[in-house]
Amino acid sequence: MRQELYINFNGKVIKNEKPIIYHDNRSFRYGDGCFETMKILNGKIILEAFHLERLFTSLQLLQFNKPNYFITNDFLVQIKELAKKNQHRKLARVRLTVFRGNGGLYDVENHHPNYIIETMDLNSSSNKFNENGLVIDIFKDVRKAYDKFSNIKSNSYLQYAMAAMWAKENKLNDALILNADERIADATIANIFIVVDGVIKTPAITEACVGGVMRKFLLKRLREENYSVQETSITINDVLNASEVFLTNSIYGIRWVKQVGKSNYKKQLSEILHQKFVIPNFL
Repeated sequence: MRQELYINFNGKVIKNEKPIIYHDNRSFRYGDGCFETMKILNGKIILEAFHLERLFTSLQLLQFNKPNYFITNDFLVQIKELAKKNQHRKLARVRLTVFRGNGGLYDVENHHPNYIIETMDLNSSSNKFNENGLVIDIFKDVRKAYDKFSNIKSNSYLQYAMAAMWAKENKLNDALILNADERIADATIANIFIVVDGVIKTPAITEACVGGVMRKFLLKRLREENYSVQETSITINDVLNASEVFLTNSIYGIRWVKQVGKSNYKKQLSEILHQKFVIPNFL
């Protein structure tokens, strides 16, 4: 018998098959909102403070009226309680979607943040280093613009959705996204790091990448441990000529990339960093 699952809609737990979005919902119409993807392990939200910081920054940029309960422990309790109800406390992915509600482009009902919390089973492989490596390539059909919204996880996710479809059609594990100057921004569900002459490089926030939670955490830890790190611009050639490439996100931590296009990469520093920073904080 299939397990019955639930979601949390504006603080109320309901069955996940119950319709809750109307035709004039602004997230559906315009992508008006943002989302967070989090990992729960043994009842704990991994990198909880980093996720909340990004969520609050996104709400401010999107001009939501932030209610008090968004900054209280009660909101986090709702996430954990839903995971418990869905029997996802041991290992799960959480998606928190925030949206403005109903209305047209110029006649929004209000700026109150509505939200949906979902929890989903997560395979135990998400806790392990990917020994086989990822095979990815560069998606060249879109260019991500530079603006003050570039770094948030917006509900307007068309570029990434098209890149993910392209990657799947081409039997790839992920795809890299270019910015308006045809430099590397990020991947569909991750940030990118490369290693060049022993220096760890990642696209700067000003390069239009999503401000990833794992990216921020890893940069902080690398600097604390005196690794040579640069947030900079990264060209396609920089990636193709790097000695090592890896992707980061809050679900998998660090994943080694063994191939981009026809370029192949060694597996060395990414595995060391996974053992040193991901395992002690994610497990």
